[in-house]
Amino acid sequence: MRTIQRRHRAIAAAVSTLITATLAGCSAGADSAADKNTLVVSTFPFGSEELQKAIIEPFEKETGYKVELDTGSNADRLTRLELANGDPGVDVMLISDYYAALGQSKDVFQPVKAEDVPNLGKLRDFAIDDKYEGPAYTYQLNGTLYRTDKLDAKTAADWSVFGDKKYSKKTALPDISVTAGQLTVSGIGDVYGSGPFDIDKAYDTLGSWAPGTLQFYTSSTEVTNLLSQGEIVAAPAISAFATGLIKSGEPVSWVAPSKGKYMATNRMMIPKGAQNPKAANAFIDYYLSAEAQTRAADVIGDMPVNPDAEVPAVLGKVAGKAASDPVAAGFSTLDPGPIVANRDDWVDRFAREVSSK
Repeated sequence: MRTIQRRHRAIAAAVSTLITATLAGCSAGADSAADKNTLVVSTFPFGSEELQKAIIEPFEKETGYKVELDTGSNADRLTRLELANGDPGVDVMLISDYYAALGQSKDVFQPVKAEDVPNLGKLRDFAIDDKYEGPAYTYQLNGTLYRTDKLDAKTAADWSVFGDKKYSKKTALPDISVTAGQLTVSGIGDVYGSGPFDIDKAYDTLGSWAPGTLQFYTSSTEVTNLLSQGEIVAAPAISAFATGLIKSGEPVSWVAPSKGKYMATNRMMIPKGAQNPKAANAFIDYYLSAEAQTRAADVIGDMPVNPDAEVPAVLGKVAGKAASDPVAAGFSTLDPGPIVANRDDWVDRFAREVSSK
């Protein structure tokens, strides 16, 4: 595997005009064979070494394909797809569920089909949600990270802790731009309002808590540092943030909310115009196998969507039964339709009605 920086197709086209027709003709056959054996996987800018160890190297060894990585943020990578005009330079994209749905609304993805990916039939139902054109390969649970020397689990599991004056300026809340942001808004809308998309009630509630909130965080580093340094006692966050803290022996744990439990997924999508769809389907099928899902859980910390995968002890310690069956533990995914349709407005309103208070 090698990590690459994808160049604009226009540059490649310009360079190709300098190559003689004879050389181009001689090299065409070799290039075609190489292309069919090469798979370009677009993924997040973090965790690429773990992805290589858990998934890519074993996949290359088993199948003979060669994998190139294209990394970047969700937003940047989706923008590149939109500008690619049907020539994406990517065969598989690992992307968060909101951006997967946003990409679908812009018609840049194609469906992953069961006949091409047999392991689709072995996944949890939420992983093959028909609202998405590609399957989930892992998920993130929203709950509360808390200091075990300051709070008990029952207190931390109640959303009202973030409005309790006893903990004024000792809590943090997620900005809506991070994964836990929308999940928290929806959890509060569900508990204090009429449902996960009761944004008016959610923002009214969060706005009332804002004056007692120390910080609205925008990264995992921010919130974990605040907890480790004892500046806060609790913050809504996805369960993955707890793993490293627990391993290091910090007096920190994570607990699911008593009500308003929501989760997000990461999905594997095939862009329209992908040059190697056969290899793309092979990669997706491999990643969804019980063996690969077990390695991803152990090495990357991904919660598996294949129920036959083994869950490592640390994930079970963090999330309990939800680490293997989140739906049975009371978690739900959010309908992406309302989020895609209203996201810009909700982000603007969050800044005005919540985080600026």
